[in-house]
Amino acid sequence: MSQTQTCLSLVLRHRPSGAPRREDFDLRSDPIPTPGPGEVLTRTIWLSIDPYMRGRLSDRASYAPSVQPGEVMTGETVGEVLASADPGFAPGDIVVGARGWQTHSLTPADRLAKIEPHGPPLSHYLGVLGMPGTTAYSGMTDIGKPKAGETAVISAASGAVGAVAGQLAKRAGARVVGIAGGAEKCLFVQEELGFDDCVDHRALDLTAELQAACPNGIDVYFENVGGRVQEAVFALLNPFARVVMCGMVSQYNAAEFPAGPNLGFVVGKRVLIQGMIVSDKPERFAEWRARARPWVIDGSLRYREDVTEGLENAPEALADVLAGRNFGKKLVRVGPDPAG
Repeated sequence: MSQTQTCLSLVLRHRPSGAPRREDFDLRSDPIPTPGPGEVLTRTIWLSIDPYMRGRLSDRASYAPSVQPGEVMTGETVGEVLASADPGFAPGDIVVGARGWQTHSLTPADRLAKIEPHGPPLSHYLGVLGMPGTTAYSGMTDIGKPKAGETAVISAASGAVGAVAGQLAKRAGARVVGIAGGAEKCLFVQEELGFDDCVDHRALDLTAELQAACPNGIDVYFENVGGRVQEAVFALLNPFARVVMCGMVSQYNAAEFPAGPNLGFVVGKRVLIQGMIVSDKPERFAEWRARARPWVIDGSLRYREDVTEGLENAPEALADVLAGRNFGKKLVRVGPDPAG
């Protein structure tokens, strides 16, 4: 059935204190399961690593249940169907939607989507054509709504969500300014992604640097970071600005959340600040893939991936994402591509 005779899984040993470590997980070996009615067995090829995973390792109340000690860590995958007890899937199909830090997954068929053959690389369906790309699309479509002549600022601009969000704002005719960590990432944001400018968040005077890059203020802000980056942006928001609250990665490892900013300016400037969770509108996933797939194929939608080899290295990959050490969409290669 598979190149391996067992299913390897990373299960939570205990909740991390600060950044996740390999010692917070156990590598468990189990027999490969057999699908029951309506289920599909897949072999994992790619595992997505995303900032939200840190929240799943905490016992704080959130929009989704926490992973409990002894449970397999969650994460979206691309995999190959090995066996199916559902008529909609057959061995050899490639699917996205199975979840778990594991080499094999047993998944209800209604949670899976087939990937069209002979298209973009399979890994793209966890990044630019997957949840991060859909998040950027949904946030900009429903909240940001950039217009020609406006200024849009994107934090974590070289990352999986920010890279797409900024390119969508450019397509809408906005002036787009990225915020990223380090000269190499800022150069990539401008030269590869096509942003108009990019500010290094490590700058000594971030507010002054951002003000110079946004002389007409900021109309749209796509928030992925929080902290001092958010503080610098909020000082430059124009009346009727829209803020897409997507993530706050700067505080995900914190034991306690820092005190928030004074939001009194929101009233006077009539600023819209709205949080979003991409799964609130599941229809956006298919809508985005249909729209973005031709752009990926023709090269007009740019993207970068950062690959870690081996399931056992997933904890370190997550720690890298939370610390900003990744460059582009973070992925773990768990297994080989399908033969042929």
